Amino acid sequence: MRLGVLDIGSNTVHLLLVDAHPGAQPVPFASHKRPLSLVQYLDGDGNISEEGQRELIDFVQEARAFASRHKAEDLLSFCTSAIRESTNGIAVLDRVKTETTVTLEELSGRDEASMTFFAVRRWYGWGAGPILDLDIGGGSFEMAYGHDELPELATSVPLGASRITRDWLENDPPSAKSIKELRRYIRSTLKPAVRQFNDLGRANLVAGTSKTFRSLARIAGAAPSGAGPYVRRELRATDLGIWTQRISAMTVEDRLHLPGVSDARAKQLLGGALVAEAALELFNVKKIRICPWALREGLILRRLDQLVFAGPLDPAPHVAAKLAGPPN
Repeated sequence: MRLGVLDIGSNTVHLLLVDAHPGAQPVPFASHKRPLSLVQYLDGDGNISEEGQRELIDFVQEARAFASRHKAEDLLSFCTSAIRESTNGIAVLDRVKTETTVTLEELSGRDEASMTFFAVRRWYGWGAGPILDLDIGGGSFEMAYGHDELPELATSVPLGASRITRDWLENDPPSAKSIKELRRYIRSTLKPAVRQFNDLGRANLVAGTSKTFRSLARIAGAAPSGAGPYVRRELRATDLGIWTQRISAMTVEDRLHLPGVSDARAKQLLGGALVAEAALELFNVKKIRICPWALREGLILRRLDQLVFAGPLDPAPHVAAKLAGPPN
């Protein structure tokens, strides 16, 4: 079947279409995405502005048309911290449904962490033993640990790269004082969360999922994305510390010359690096493995598992309605 996953994140809005069936590895078929930092559209009261809502609705309509054009049989649609934590999030979701007929499922931070962990487990397999997964998004930072397919502990803190860049790093390049204050804030926010993992045991494998970790690993010398998903990529804490210091002195324009850094990510690269650096230090991790699968793949694999028990499945009526075309 061809399955679509519509991901409304804090940094980008992304539709991924894959060809897959239960028991098989999902194979990407097509992708449609747009940089859209919903965190940047929050007003002083924490509401997503009219402009931000319009941008979101336009993309959801584009994505639905794209999925229909490419004959997607099922569509999973979800949103994460930018809408979840906004003051008018429920009203925004209702408006999206009214104007596009697409229902966005609101994932909690724990849901995000659990489904990302699930994807990591499927990628590395049972032989990896206990896994700790770290994922830096635009609005939040997820952590999960476990021996099984689903984690024993999954949690989330509001330390997304886009969020802390907006709140703490105004100048270009940022001042030494603002970086020092942000480091203090990151550690004070992370320490209680990390403390929850203390009695769970040591992970055999620590994985990094998210564009932030991939970009930092690439800067530190990991293979480019063009080398394919099966190349082993790592990020060492010592290299991360060196590059965090270098990035802190760079302007956004300078960062664009680093390997693997896009226009959309350059501004928030330092914020992500500071979170990554603090996480590795507090978890006492010397290096992490970069996993090519994350939240979207976790949701896809979970859906395919459901099909194993349900048997052959035609699109549900509400899915068929979504993909039939624009509403009247």
